[in-house]
Amino acid sequence: MTNLRIGHGYDVHRLTEGRKLILGGVEISWEKGLLGHSDADVLTHAVMDALTGAARLGDIGKLFPDTDPAYKGISSLKLLEETGRLLEKRGCAVVNIDAVLLAQAPKVAPYKARMAENIAAALGIDPEQVNVKATTEEGLGFTGDGSGMAAHAVVLVEKTGDGGKS
Repeated sequence: MTNLRIGHGYDVHRLTEGRKLILGGVEISWEKGLLGHSDADVLTHAVMDALTGAARLGDIGKLFPDTDPAYKGISSLKLLEETGRLLEKRGCAVVNIDAVLLAQAPKVAPYKARMAENIAAALGIDPEQVNVKATTEEGLGFTGDGSGMAAHAVVLVEKTGDGGKS
């Protein structure tokens, strides 16, 4: 049996006025923000779902339900830190993360390195293990018309121990 596991995560949030725009833990000054129970960091949520999938932990809706007031407005980086602790308990270590943000605007190129650094710091890994990209959808769909943003993430984790099963 192999010790490597792949996880894929996807998340989407509606853009709305009166909310901060947080992506990869970076607050970006813009006219709209993402709507959600937490800070609605769509990029970090996709990474978390990819990690939970690779480690067979379910998904972030199960781990951090939007019906729980404890998570109202919480930083998604805090949730990512907890996800990292759960992976560690499961005996899993992150090999690498590749994430892509789908958004027509704003341009996020100046923030991508900081996003990768924030994700890496929350997981206690080297920033070289995290890649963040962004793309538009050429005006197509809900990301293209500016009504929302989406993100995908693919991760590779390695089972390094028995996760307390001995």
